[in-house]
Amino acid sequence: MTFSNPLLEGTRTAKSAESCILVIFGATGDLTARKLIPALYNLARDGQLPAHFACVAFARRDKTNETFRNELLEDVNNYSRSKPVDADLWKSFREKIFYHQSEFDNDDGYEKLNHLLHQLDAQFDTKGNRVFYLSTQPSFFTTIVEKLNQHHLIYNPATIKDKWTRVIIEKPFGHDLESAKMLQQELIQHLDESQIYRIDHYLGKETVQNLFVFRFGNPIFESIWNNNHIDNIQISVSEEMGIGTRGRFWEEAGMLRDIVQNHVMQLLSLVAMEPPAKLDADSIRDEKVKVLESIRPLPLDTMDDIAIRGQYGPGYINGEPVKGYREEDNVDPHSSVETYVALQLIIDNWRWAGVPFYVRAGKRLPKRSTEIAITFKNAPRFLFKTDAAKEIEPNVLVIRIQPDEGISLKMNCKVPALTTAIQPVKMDFRYGAYFGSTPPEAYERLICDCMAGDNTLFARDDEVIASWKLLTPLLNHWANQSPIDFPNYQSGTWGPEASEKMLKLQGRRWKLI
Repeated sequence: MTFSNPLLEGTRTAKSAESCILVIFGATGDLTARKLIPALYNLARDGQLPAHFACVAFARRDKTNETFRNELLEDVNNYSRSKPVDADLWKSFREKIFYHQSEFDNDDGYEKLNHLLHQLDAQFDTKGNRVFYLSTQPSFFTTIVEKLNQHHLIYNPATIKDKWTRVIIEKPFGHDLESAKMLQQELIQHLDESQIYRIDHYLGKETVQNLFVFRFGNPIFESIWNNNHIDNIQISVSEEMGIGTRGRFWEEAGMLRDIVQNHVMQLLSLVAMEPPAKLDADSIRDEKVKVLESIRPLPLDTMDDIAIRGQYGPGYINGEPVKGYREEDNVDPHSSVETYVALQLIIDNWRWAGVPFYVRAGKRLPKRSTEIAITFKNAPRFLFKTDAAKEIEPNVLVIRIQPDEGISLKMNCKVPALTTAIQPVKMDFRYGAYFGSTPPEAYERLICDCMAGDNTLFARDDEVIASWKLLTPLLNHWANQSPIDFPNYQSGTWGPEASEKMLKLQGRRWKLI
């Protein structure tokens, strides 16, 4: 059984997902129910799971194997992209899932885990290979890794060659520059960097992976992918929903930490990177780091002009009234936490000199959408001297990450008539319509890549540090200067007026999503 990464498909040999046991820490949480187990089921359905595989759920609640498996069936029914559940497949799949109850700091629990894993190795012929997925609060990361190492569950790759250990950790990777550095120092006391897989589910999305192929597999676009032809690039992440039941988390995080520092910066680095020297993980990630390190530091004296924050107030979503952020559960009624961020970033290199990158992310906006909009420079207008020519719009290439994954190009055409009226039209490509199938979920791709030892789509430590180095001064600035106008945008609108003003002062505007 082989698995191919579309980022590099057709350019190298497909890798195989190797025999292993996947251990999920925090397995009774929402992520396991909604994403991880449905992803494993879909991989099994598509023939992408290794033939020799087992899964162990490590959590603190008291459950039996049977109880946990029955709960998972309901989760797969609710959240899998493949419906209905295949009864025969589920019957064999469920027998590979086991529940292990323990506290995360309990030595006896790790000793029993070690014993269970050896039993499963013998039963399923999993070769001693381990993937440990830390689906827990970040405060447990170091404790779990330390205990795994203490109980000989982590192999030293320098001395043990016939089996391997890989550890997947979920964001956030720290909450600022110093905490990110500290987390890295704590992890590498017990792990080699090659064993750490920092997962960002955006990188598992089909459209994000296609960015690489779209740019470097189509010379017509790569030849104009520079400051000679591009006026500006916009990256937008908009969500209709508010914070839901995550009030406590959001009060500690905010939009800059939760979305911009990881998801948005990953998208930016893929859009702006240079062609890598080779098509391997380190070469690709080297170029992404160069982009992040080339972004001009945000100047303190003009920071408020190019870094806009907002917080949603009461309003309407789809015609229904919704609460403001300060009225949400577990939120300080005087909170200054941002639910909207808009930034202007400048990349100081030859390719992008003079091209502003505008990024925005917000909650309680009119619709759910993630997209990248590349606006090209206008052509000279002297050929069209009519009044209509004054309204000629620039060409815009839009890469839609979600929903309705696809790519569109807006160009100008003559309206059929005796006059020279000009109107923009759209060429539109949609993944679902063209390929006739639902693309794999992001977690399917990323889990399978980890089992194959391919870390291309996982963040490296220097990527994380470079991103925090850029954004931590802004976090400190906001912490020392409380906003006086929160809430400053109504739910169901496109954010604070200051965000629109930032672009308007430069003769630009946000692309309408």
